[in-house]
Amino acid sequence: MSKDFTRGVTVGEGNAVKEETQVTAQQAVKEYETSEEDTRALIRANEEDFIQGLIDAAEFASEETQRIEIIREGRLYFAFNIRPLSSEEYEKCRKKHTKYVRNKQLGMKMPEDTNRVKYQSEIIYAATVDEDKEKLWDNRKVWNALNAKKDRIMNGLDVIEYTLKAGEKDRILEAIDKLSGYESSNLEEVAKN
Repeated sequence: MSKDFTRGVTVGEGNAVKEETQVTAQQAVKEYETSEEDTRALIRANEEDFIQGLIDAAEFASEETQRIEIIREGRLYFAFNIRPLSSEEYEKCRKKHTKYVRNKQLGMKMPEDTNRVKYQSEIIYAATVDEDKEKLWDNRKVWNALNAKKDRIMNGLDVIEYTLKAGEKDRILEAIDKLSGYESSNLEEVAKN
């Protein structure tokens, strides 16, 4: 096993780094009262910084990645990198695996049931960086080897379903959600409201 590998499913930064960043951010933020004219001047003076900040923020999907390692009984089986997903990508995955039925009273299609297993696999597949998709999920050698065992592997989702345990998929989904900006504490607060 290479020295670059860390054990378990890697999930984000340590708490010490987050706490230090939060303290620094809290200390740096100060409130000032300004007139409307002063506010406009301040915005004009910092407009380039704001624009660059927006451009940098829009690059999140291509720049942020996280390594996921599948380790069982101390043995590294395989590893891959994930990236954050946008709201549109989450929605596309959900729609793809939701069964719709026509409501005769309303005259439109309504969602009836979402295939949770396929949906979870689709999220993992979508979040996997392209290079790792080719090496793992879309690798014909893997498909042929798995087909020789017993299961019928037809696409990358089948490989995900066949190779990952349910708990591993849950931890990977949590890592994808966190990388995509969904914090569990924020989700709890939204659910309460």
